[in-house]
Amino acid sequence: MTIEVRTVTLRGVELGAGQPKICVPLTGATVDELLAQVERLPAGRFDLVELRIDYLERVDERRQALDAAEAVRAALPDSVPLLFTFRSAAEGGQRELDLGDYERLLTGAIATRAVDAIDVEMFTELGVLERIVNAAHEAGVVVVMSSHDFHETPPLDQIVARLTLQQDLGADVVKIAVMPTSPRDVLTLLEATDEFRQTKGVRPAITMAMGPLGVVSRLSGEIFGSCLTFGSVGDASAPGQVPVEGLQDALGLVHAAQPAPVPGPPATVPQPEDDDVSRLVDDTIPYVENQG
Repeated sequence: MTIEVRTVTLRGVELGAGQPKICVPLTGATVDELLAQVERLPAGRFDLVELRIDYLERVDERRQALDAAEAVRAALPDSVPLLFTFRSAAEGGQRELDLGDYERLLTGAIATRAVDAIDVEMFTELGVLERIVNAAHEAGVVVVMSSHDFHETPPLDQIVARLTLQQDLGADVVKIAVMPTSPRDVLTLLEATDEFRQTKGVRPAITMAMGPLGVVSRLSGEIFGSCLTFGSVGDASAPGQVPVEGLQDALGLVHAAQPAPVPGPPATVPQPEDDDVSRLVDDTIPYVENQG
């Protein structure tokens, strides 16, 4: 059995086709700060907004966190999709939640109908991850599954394995961010992105190398196969994030230089079998656990 490579559309914003889209993270500690950040968003310079709920001072009070999501949604233009993210401290976020609270927060956000997509960290306990993914899909909410390595850049085959595992676990969009320590690490991330697109990828991918060395990866996604980049308004939510002013122009220059696509039949790849997913879990999780 084969499946077609497909794009993902959020409120008319298509991920996985053409010029990479721009997402602006909101990092306010209170609802008022979040709404002030929304007011400062430069019209016409971004496509999506990410609500980084781990920055909220009372994120442990789930109702307040969900109220914040609803307030941000109400303040955004109808055409702008909202991505809901709790980034754990282990993956570069502001704090930790226990596993039960993490599940309740994400499923609560899904239930509000205020969010168009949720970020789910791929190394969440498998049963919890499956319940979150199923709840999102039942509600028509897109799942962005993510992995962040703030210490190093994994080998090329591990980057491809993580992205492949994410799509096999039900991600609609796959994501990996790594920390380069040399220009060669950036090349590894870009080569892995292209290999995933050419050989495994049936879902849109978001990839980036962080920090100053990785800035080029945030601008060259269209060439290598990354469908989205993050631009900051004010404080950045990750090292190396590019200010949104001018980001669209830079992406536009790269886009204008690309050759026109040649029409052809949709690309297909084999649908993974259950034992393929098990093998990827066995190969990938021990690698990550050994990095601590």
